[in-house]
Amino acid sequence: MSREQQVLDRIERVRRRKPVVREERITLAHGAGGKATHTLIEAVFLEAFRNPLLAPLDDGAILRLEDARAAFTTDSFVVSPLFFPGGDIGDLAVNGTVNDLAMCGARPCHLSAGFILEEGFPVADLRRVTASMAAAAAAAEVTIVTGDTKVVPRGKGDGCYITTAGVGLIEQPVTLTAAGARPGDAVIVSGPIGAHGAAIMLARGDFDIEAPITSDTASLHGIVADLLRAIPQHVRTLRDATRGGIATVINEVAVASEVAVVLQEEKIPVRPEVTGVCELLGLDPLYVACEGRFVTVVDGEHAAQALDTLRGHPLGSEAEIIGTVADDPPGLVLLRTTFGGTRVVDVLVGDPLPRIC
Repeated sequence: MSREQQVLDRIERVRRRKPVVREERITLAHGAGGKATHTLIEAVFLEAFRNPLLAPLDDGAILRLEDARAAFTTDSFVVSPLFFPGGDIGDLAVNGTVNDLAMCGARPCHLSAGFILEEGFPVADLRRVTASMAAAAAAAEVTIVTGDTKVVPRGKGDGCYITTAGVGLIEQPVTLTAAGARPGDAVIVSGPIGAHGAAIMLARGDFDIEAPITSDTASLHGIVADLLRAIPQHVRTLRDATRGGIATVINEVAVASEVAVVLQEEKIPVRPEVTGVCELLGLDPLYVACEGRFVTVVDGEHAAQALDTLRGHPLGSEAEIIGTVADDPPGLVLLRTTFGGTRVVDVLVGDPLPRIC
C-alpha cells in the first residue's frame, strides 16, 4: 500500500469515529467553525435535540406550512471589533441571517433580533448598530418584526452581542443539501475570498499592517435568486463561506455527499491584498472567513450557464469555477496546486481568527 493511500485510509478511519467532546470546558475553538465546532454540535447538541429537521445540519430547517415551504434559521454574532472597515455587527447580523435563508433557496421575509448589552455600552454606538441593521434590512427587503433585549453587568459581556432568526419562503422547486453533490458536478465560488476575515484581523490592530481591505459583508439572496431562476433543477448545494472559509464548507459537502472534490488552486479568486496579509500572518485564504461569498455545486453540464448568471450580478462579477466533483477518494477535498502537486484540504480543528462574526 502506498504512503498516500495509508494517509487517506487514516483520515477515513478518524472520520468514522463517533464524535466525542474530550475537553472538560468550552474553548474558543468550539466556536470557530472547524472540527471542534462540528464535534460539539454532533456530540452535544445533535445528541440532545436530534430530529429529522435538525439532522441534516444545513444552514436552516425546511418547514412545510400547509401548501408552502419555508426556511427557518437562527444565528448569533459576537464579532470583535463591533465596527470594522466595510461594516459592523449590525449589518453583519442581518446579512448573515438573510444569507442562511438564501442558502436554503428561500426568499427572506422576516427577522427577529435579540440584543445582549453590557452595562456601560454607549447609547450612541447602539443607535449606530441599529441604524446599520435597518439599512441592511431595507436593502434585503426584509422586516425586523420582533426581538428581545437583556443587559448584563459591567465586565460580564463585551459591549454588544446580537442573535437573529429569520424565516423565508421557498418559491422555486429546489432541494438544496450538502448531500446533493454528484460526480461530474462543478464547484463555483461567487467571488474573491477572505476579505472579511482579513478586514477583521487588521481592524483589531494587533499587527502593524496596513492594507486597503474592507469586509465583503453583503446580502446574497438576490444573486442566489438569479441562479435558481436560471437553472432551478441543476443547483445541488449552496453554502455561504463564513467561519472556516471555503475549505470548511466544501469539506462538509464532500463528507455529506460521500464524494471527492478536486480544487484547482489557480482558479480560486483571492485579491492580492488579502493574499499579502495572509502570507504575512501565515494563514491560508481557503480557511479565512467571507460574509458575502458563497460556494455552489451545480450539474457540470450547466456550469457555464451558472457562471454566466452569477457574473451578470454585481456581487458575482468575479465568480469562478474552482473545481469538480469526483467519486474517489470519497469524503476528501484535494487541491491541485500551482506547482503541479496535490494536497489534502482538511478541516482545521479551530479557526486562526476567532470571533469574526
